[in-house]
Formats: sequence, structure tokens, C-alpha cells
Amino acid sequence: MKLTTAVLSFALLATIPAFTQDSAKDEMKKAGQDAKDAGKSTGRAAKHTGKGVAKGTKKGVNKAAGATEKGASKVKDKTDKKPE
Repeated sequence: MKLTTAVLSFALLATIPAFTQDSAKDEMKKAGQDAKDAGKSTGRAAKHTGKGVAKGTKKGVNKAAGATEKGASKVKDKTDKKPE
């Protein structure tokens, strides 16, 4: 009985690492895929940030153009008035 239990215990302990062990090739593939996924995520983040910057820049330029136009209109009104 002791011998059977010992043999079964040894067999179980010997086979468990075989199922969980990855080869070096598998590890390299996994590392490469992780690096690829990280690059894709970084690219998406940069694209998203770039769109936000472009939107903010456009808004600022349009706001400044509106203020310039308003100021030019005031100057024109002042110069168009003829002294009486």
C-alpha cells in the first residue's frame, strides 16, 4: 500500500511540471506578441491624442480669427465715421 501511494505521488508530481512548462521558443513568441500589442496600443493612444490636439488648435485658431475680425470691424467703424 505504501509503495503504491509513493509511486502514484511521484508520478503525479513528475507530470504536473510537464503541463505547465513553456519552452524558450514559446516564451519568445509570447514576448514578441506582447511587444507587438504594446506598439499597437501606443499607436492608438498617439492617434487619439493627436486628434484632440488638432481639435483644440482648430478651436483656438477660429476663436482668434473671430476676435481679429471683431477688432477689425471696430477699427473700420471708427475710421469710416466722418467727423461732423
